Amino acid sequence: MKKKTRQRAGEFLRFALVGGLCTVLHYLLYRLLQHLLGVNVAYTVGYLLSFVANFYLTAFFTFRRRPSWRKAFGFGGAHLANYLLHILLLNLFLLLGVPKAWAPLPVFAIAIPVNFLLVRFVFRKKG
Repeated sequence: MKKKTRQRAGEFLRFALVGGLCTVLHYLLYRLLQHLLGVNVAYTVGYLLSFVANFYLTAFFTFRRRPSWRKAFGFGGAHLANYLLHILLLNLFLLLGVPKAWAPLPVFAIAIPVNFLLVRFVFRKKG
């Protein structure tokens, strides 16, 4: 296997580990808060808290880069687009009758691969 291919495979594996951990954190916060705050607010709070953990883990562990304000803004932009996709899909699945406890699961299946491409671009970009 070529060095570049191994590097990308390693990045994706580390991204999956970080993403899995942050997705679990997001989902647990959503489940905990949905009865107190409502579905959309609980989903947003979970997303924001997992976002912070995700940024630092992605910088240090996934792409082995130091966090910077430039990367934070790029990461934030990627995650803003990703959040909008999340909330749109969440409400679509709820509208289609998926129970609110389970609606985030198909959202994650769609949004996570899109997020990898966006975040990889941010952390691999020079500067």
